Amino acid sequence: MLSTYPPTQCGIATFNAALVRHLNGDGARSSAAVVRVGGDTPSEPEAPEVVAELPGGDPAAAAAAAAALNRFDVALVQHEYGIYDGPDGDEVLDVLNRVRVPIIVVLHTVLARPTAGQHSVLSRICRLCDGIVVLSQTAASRLLEVYGVDSRKVTVIPHGAETDEWQAPGLLPVTGRHDGERYHPLLLTWGLIGPGKGIEWVIDALAEVQDLPTTPRYLVAGETHPKVLQHYGEAYRDSLRERAAARGVAHLVEFDAEYRSRQDLAALAASADAVVLPYESTEQVASGVLIEAVAARRPIIASRFPHAAELLADGAGLLVPHRDARALGVAIRRLLTEPGLAESMERRSAQIAPTLDWAAVTDRYRLLATGLAAHHAPLTEQHGSVAHGRLRAGRRTPVGSTVEP
Repeated sequence: MLSTYPPTQCGIATFNAALVRHLNGDGARSSAAVVRVGGDTPSEPEAPEVVAELPGGDPAAAAAAAAALNRFDVALVQHEYGIYDGPDGDEVLDVLNRVRVPIIVVLHTVLARPTAGQHSVLSRICRLCDGIVVLSQTAASRLLEVYGVDSRKVTVIPHGAETDEWQAPGLLPVTGRHDGERYHPLLLTWGLIGPGKGIEWVIDALAEVQDLPTTPRYLVAGETHPKVLQHYGEAYRDSLRERAAARGVAHLVEFDAEYRSRQDLAALAASADAVVLPYESTEQVASGVLIEAVAARRPIIASRFPHAAELLADGAGLLVPHRDARALGVAIRRLLTEPGLAESMERRSAQIAPTLDWAAVTDRYRLLATGLAAHHAPLTEQHGSVAHGRLRAGRRTPVGSTVEP
């Protein structure tokens, strides 16, 4: 694997750690190791699965990273523009050009309106790879329509979740849910916090629903994103507190920046009446928090970002326009007052959750990698550089591609 990895705090590091854990789990039929990308701190203590590092800004590091990947049967590369150095993250191309085993790239972002540089980098990555994994059908469609990628190379595999942990946790107490004998429904948003999360629109929406007999409270659980904290400190969180005070709902909003284990976070989610994902991005084709909320079988209210529009379309949640406090207020009111609505969402999530379990997801990666390795033939280099062509005598397309025509 070429990826960010703990102790780096980011969604891709968490994703890759879960995939490695399951590939290397009890009775595993495969063995996975990691070339760790970037990070301000090295792996201390170094995890045994980390076999090399790709620090940013080191021209010699690409060759060393590729050499480490070439010791394995398949290289699986996690891609997001922000994790590799160079213009639009083009450092990853220096690595891929040197890799001589089959390459699978997992695309966590596929932009519908990329810049010229972003389009160029992603297109070149796709040409150098033998298999391409996306986390939603929306992302697959964009690859075909915007980037002209061969559909036979593309496989849709959803983001995984530890469904056992998310579905049967013990409850944790939530501060401030009761006012004497009065029960307050709990709305929950969690994850790394920063601009673009849309939390301000939920705060505004609370002002729209204060007339409800049981006024909902809103808990924002999560640390500030490390990069946001580095450059801007707690300015975003402070602005949210000021906004809550200005809207007259400060007594209904709680911020909890405590780090939580997966088990504690699952228990917190189980105690929520609804999970609210008001993200402002119109590009987001994958969300780990959305997957976890479905795995927890919680009612969901989300802005219409692409992954939510796809996953919740059949009744697992309510979708609202971006940056629309009034629509959020209407959705909150419906969820808390309409008989049977929350229960129907929970039933639909229960139907979806098994397909998102990490064990099932890992099996699909294993099958894809096994198929590519079985059909792999040595590369034919032109002009002494893999960059001039990745020509194989064998089959070039992944086994079991799931992109619809």
